[in-house]
Amino acid sequence: MPAPPPTGPLVTRDTIAAQLRLLGVESGEILLVHSSLSSLGWVNGGAVAVVQGLLDALGPSGTLVVPAQSGDLSDPAGWANPPVPEEWWDRIRATMPAYDPLITPTLGVGVIPETVRTWPGALRSAHPQTSFAALGPHAHDITDGHAPDCRLGERSPLARLEKLGARVLLLGAGYGSCTAFHLAEYRIPAPLVEVGRPAPGGGWETVVEVSIDEDRFDELGHDFERDRPVVRGTVGAAGVRLFPVADAVAYAERWLAVHRPRGEEISHPRA
Repeated sequence: MPAPPPTGPLVTRDTIAAQLRLLGVESGEILLVHSSLSSLGWVNGGAVAVVQGLLDALGPSGTLVVPAQSGDLSDPAGWANPPVPEEWWDRIRATMPAYDPLITPTLGVGVIPETVRTWPGALRSAHPQTSFAALGPHAHDITDGHAPDCRLGERSPLARLEKLGARVLLLGAGYGSCTAFHLAEYRIPAPLVEVGRPAPGGGWETVVEVSIDEDRFDELGHDFERDRPVVRGTVGAAGVRLFPVADAVAYAERWLAVHRPRGEEISHPRA
């Protein structure tokens, strides 16, 4: 039986760039992009064409930033999708490869960020679990100095993006993917957690971190979009949202303080 024809629309590098410009993406700006390739339609050239279109819209003076997370560099005791046998845990901890920004792949953020990570000239921040990758003139300023005990807080690229006036582009992605909201968690009372991961020089280490939790980010995003100016449109078949990082963080600080009050005790989760 012949395969069904592809589902459109046909999306190309130039249509991506043109539609982003119509939405208000400006040459020279800084964009933090959360994306879903499959939401766009039939993309001629796949993730490469999407990255090219984004770079075309931003121009040579613009900077493209993506999450480059590698959450699999974590304690196997907390793995649930799928779990691994408990008798494996010690051996996994002892042999897990340390984070290397050049070779550690992204996980769970989609093929577009992985394409940016491996793009010629891309820079990647140093946090072993919640790094960001960037292309453009501000890439070094954004990715440099990501503290190993600050996943998404004041010493992470998120705070740099806020200071530099960057905007978030949700390209077929929902508010549940909006990492900017996490910066607000560092500015309200939040519990601390112990996070395990492979140590840079080999072996295993545990660091104390602020707890982060995106479970209610879709609800937060709904209220944010209702109350604050958010550019809405489409690129290909994908729904798109465009808004300043600073607006999202400020709104999330107020919203989380009311809707998700949290204590400050140290907890000890498995991962």
